[in-house]
Amino acid sequence: MMSLLSAAVILLAGALAERPAIVVQAPDSPVRLERATILSGADGPPVLLYAATNRTDEELEQFTVMAFVFAADGRLKAKQLAPGRRTLEARSTKYSTMVLDGSPIEPTDVVVVGVDQAQRAGSEVWWRSDLQPAAIAAAQPKKP
Repeated sequence: MMSLLSAAVILLAGALAERPAIVVQAPDSPVRLERATILSGADGPPVLLYAATNRTDEELEQFTVMAFVFAADGRLKAKQLAPGRRTLEARSTKYSTMVLDGSPIEPTDVVVVGVDQAQRAGSEVWWRSDLQPAAIAAAQPKKP
């Protein structure tokens, strides 16, 4: 017998629209994002659901995710930064979300995401990358 909570989750999932986000990353990024999906419902802002994998043999204390929203013509409309999950064990993968409430997202907009900072556990040093050039290139309309 299905619980009331399970039934509510199934009904909610049916009301959500899904579309992929484009993932960009620096070649030396210690964190790789996978399965980045934008979930949109009738109410509320869209939510980015993603898997983050620690590519190193060291525990990461924290990392940040940057989301860029581009109009269909490739023009940057908004960017938003959010802390990712804390404590990402060596070679492990965890799922997390980011609420995309920095600006309205139209159905024709392109969302590009990536990890732009990470910090190893026990260290004050941050790994950093400027993802904006790669995001702009990824969001440009494809020429026929």
